[in-house]
Amino acid sequence: MNGGGMRPGIILLREGTDTSQGKAQLISNINACQVVSDAVRTTLGPRGMDKLVADGRKVTISNDGATIMKLLEIEHPAAKTLVDISMSQDAEVGDGTTSVVLLAVEVLKQMKSFVEEGVHPQILIRHIRKASSLAVQKVRELAVSFDINTPEGEEMLLKTASTALNSKLIATHQDLFAPMIVDAVKSLSQEADGLDDLRGMIAIKKIPGGDVRQSFLVKGVAFKKTFSYAGFEQMTKNFTNPKVLLLNVELELKNEKENAEVRIEDPEQYQSIVDAEWQVIYDKLDACVNCGANIVLSKLPIGDLATQYFADRGLFCAGRVEDGDLKRVAKATGATIQTSTNGIFEGVLGTCANFEEKQVGDERFNLFTGCPNSLTTTMILRGGSEQFIAESERSVHDSLMVVKRSLKSQAVVAGGGAIEMEVAKYLKEHALTIEGKGQLVVNAFAKALEIVPRQLCDNAGFDSNDILSSLRRKHTQDEDGKWYGVDIENGDIMDTFVAGVWEPSDNKSNSLASASEAACVILSIDETVINPRSQDPGAANGMMGGGGMGGGPGLSNTMAGAMDAVNAQKGGSRSGNLGNGVRYLKGRGGG
Repeated sequence: MNGGGMRPGIILLREGTDTSQGKAQLISNINACQVVSDAVRTTLGPRGMDKLVADGRKVTISNDGATIMKLLEIEHPAAKTLVDISMSQDAEVGDGTTSVVLLAVEVLKQMKSFVEEGVHPQILIRHIRKASSLAVQKVRELAVSFDINTPEGEEMLLKTASTALNSKLIATHQDLFAPMIVDAVKSLSQEADGLDDLRGMIAIKKIPGGDVRQSFLVKGVAFKKTFSYAGFEQMTKNFTNPKVLLLNVELELKNEKENAEVRIEDPEQYQSIVDAEWQVIYDKLDACVNCGANIVLSKLPIGDLATQYFADRGLFCAGRVEDGDLKRVAKATGATIQTSTNGIFEGVLGTCANFEEKQVGDERFNLFTGCPNSLTTTMILRGGSEQFIAESERSVHDSLMVVKRSLKSQAVVAGGGAIEMEVAKYLKEHALTIEGKGQLVVNAFAKALEIVPRQLCDNAGFDSNDILSSLRRKHTQDEDGKWYGVDIENGDIMDTFVAGVWEPSDNKSNSLASASEAACVILSIDETVINPRSQDPGAANGMMGGGGMGGGPGLSNTMAGAMDAVNAQKGGSRSGNLGNGVRYLKGRGGG
């Protein structure tokens, strides 16, 4: 009312846009992140529990953080940041997807009290970044290097693979899977850039049924028998030193298009057209046989005529081979994929020591072994149910990525919360040299790192306060206590490095850096604007439904509560904001 009259409200945003600003919405974002972390908190460590996620079509049972975060389909805009860092950790390192989310949320939780007391977010962000860089630097200093070409290096790779499998469903079968995983990854490291294409060079095939210990590693390429036509039974299914021809050509008799028009003056001319079509396919088949190939694989269909033709001449053929499998065969055998049957010469053919078609469970598999290029390997996984095999595949993938990281960095640190406790001790000591608010922020960051050993204890059913007190005393007072972490078996503390609980140093460095960056991103948000979904086809229906005027809220309860608090402080509603306790109807408030 000041200034001699009412000032008209200026509306910049579309009707129904929800905005929230200031301290309350920042705390609201932190609260939303805490809710997300609670969903994956109990999956951490060897005693972590599994989550069952059903989306109506498929049921997934997993304790892999990245998998769960992806399946949750989180809608909260700020909490989606946690999904991103989890997926980034999975792609970069493979393991540590749960711990990176817990670290990020615990840092935010420790900063929440500072936000409530009015400390500017930029001060918090500056000191979090400083603490993060100090923590990553300390991890690199503590890391123990090794040479992979020595027996000790081989053992270290096995230990890192076993540690990655510790918290997985197949933890009791480490003695089977860890050597398989190390063999598969070491075969890739023979080439300079071989490790970069791990997903392309190491195939994982799942066959339901049988016992998990019937899983095996093929040093070469294996793929399931493709769709086959009549005549397949007469083919030769076993070769020694065969020549392999790879095609991206359709070996089928093609009919004319329906709208094709052929004008003839004599009925005999029609026969010549039919004969020409047959001649085209026979020319292709003759070219494949004359080049000296014993095995013909094609990405496109190989029809019944071609199948019988090759069978009569003692060749093996398979059509509709998956692109990834065909590329792996090309890499392993040295063959080159041909897009035409013209001009095929011996140089484009590949070879291997043995080829056989073998029964595995209920499936027939084509196996290429003894290949001249030993980069490619195939892991055949067995198990009682589809969910179990799917989780086994995720576990093996994580372990493969961890061994790959170990080979690249050639340095490891102790797991079981040991490295986090040692870095926390270092940061607490460093905080004493900082003046002002930064000391408190770095101290809070150090305390946040203790969430990993604490959660390991909670998930195993131990008293986390007692064990953390013992760990703090050990790390502070004993010179040789830097590798002491949680003893999951006995509910005590132990030297996890001696016990063989090892992780690649890159794993921890990436976790700390990603978690800090995610915390900084969320702390830097000072306003949240959610636009209405006016283009949503269900928006009109949403306005009619939702129980009349009490329809669905425009924002989540957490966000709406935060907005109410802001509006109450400002003395009621403002332009673009909801009034105290008011909700937009569903479909107009972005709901």
